[in-house]
Amino acid sequence: MTQCETMADVRREVDRLDRELVDLLTQRQAMMDEAGRIKKSRDLVRDVPRIEQVVANVLAEAAKTGLSPAIAEPVWRLLIEKSIEHEFTVFDELEKSNT
Repeated sequence: MTQCETMADVRREVDRLDRELVDLLTQRQAMMDEAGRIKKSRDLVRDVPRIEQVVANVLAEAAKTGLSPAIAEPVWRLLIEKSIEHEFTVFDELEKSNT
């Protein structure tokens, strides 16, 4: 981890990390595009067991890296919900174009 001397250093690092996070989230969104394309039924978009598996995976990784579960869990649950909304949109748009 980068050691900062000033708030300008902290802000520069936060901005750098945010750029990396945006790139990673873009890649994750592309996987939701793929899921929306691959799933054969709208009922398959929300997969509760998979949601809980993802959260458990994230919490396990957070414990290894030192990320607070108080940050990790709510952030990922919101990310998952927004990803599901996106996947529904992708699925619905593909269904429209196939009719």
